[in-house]
Formats: sequence, structure tokens, C-alpha cells
Amino acid sequence: MPGRRHGTTGTTGSYGTTGGGLAGWKAAGTRYALLPLRVFLGVTFIYAGLDKITDSAFMSDTGSGSIGEMMRGVRDTSAIPALVDLALNNPVGFGYAIACGELAVGIGTLLGLFARLAALGGALISLSLWLTVSWQTDPYYYGNDLAYLMSWLPLVLAGASVFSLDAVLAERRRRR
Repeated sequence: MPGRRHGTTGTTGSYGTTGGGLAGWKAAGTRYALLPLRVFLGVTFIYAGLDKITDSAFMSDTGSGSIGEMMRGVRDTSAIPALVDLALNNPVGFGYAIACGELAVGIGTLLGLFARLAALGGALISLSLWLTVSWQTDPYYYGNDLAYLMSWLPLVLAGASVFSLDAVLAERRRRR
């Protein structure tokens, strides 16, 4: 029946759902479900990028804890040794590329700017790390890069609909 709510009490909220009762909580939960994942991945990738860029030992071709030594250490156990060989042509450059990629992905994800593209970038970084650095981990579920890859996929599919610059830009386009 038009104009009449069924099954819950409360007023209609700004999202077209009943503001009170169980239906309101479900609607809010659905709307904000990916926000904790987005914040976690955004902050984590920003931290990872900054950690790499500011670690002079990591950003070295050789030495304990360097990107070069790490890549040489995983070369023969990776799923795609050719990818590791490509990185070994310039380990420091590769380290900076990964770090800058993580920063861009993290910032885009946290701000919700080009969120699907940022999430795709995060998924590709995680995939490449899984296929190289984490590939030899046994059992496979001990390697965190696979879990990060799977965590990016909902954001690739859904984007950032709340608390995001994408939402602000979409609203601005809608008003025109």
C-alpha cells in the first residue's frame, strides 16, 4: 500500500530505508559494510609504502633486508621467475615502483578517489607479491599476500560509495 510502512517502526531516513528498528540497522550495515575494509587496506598500503621509502636498508641492491637480496632469495621458488628477473634488472627502481604504487593505492583507497582503480592496483600488487615473494609459503594460507588479494576484490567490484571523493564527484555530476 503506497505511503505505508510494513514490518518496522520509525521514520524514513535519507537513504530511503526505515530509520528505526531492524530494517534501519540492516540498511546502514549494508551501506557501510566495506568502509572498515577500505580504511584497513588504505592505511596498511600507505604505511607499507612509507615504510619501504624511508628504509635505506630496504632500498638497496645488496645487504641484509634489501629489496635486491629479498628478490634473489625468492627467485627460484616464485611462480614466475621471469617477473623476479625483471625486477632484478634494477632492484632499487623496482622497490621504489612498489612503494609508490602502494602509496598511490593506499591514498586512493582511503580517500575513495578512483576507488575501483585503486583497488585494482592493490589487487595487482598483491597478486604480483603472492606469485613471487609469498609463493613458496606452505601451506598457502600462511602467506598474507593471497589474503590481501582477496580483500581487494570486493572494493574492485563495489568501489567506495560512502565517505569518498568518488561519491562527492558522482553527486556533483548528478546535480548538473
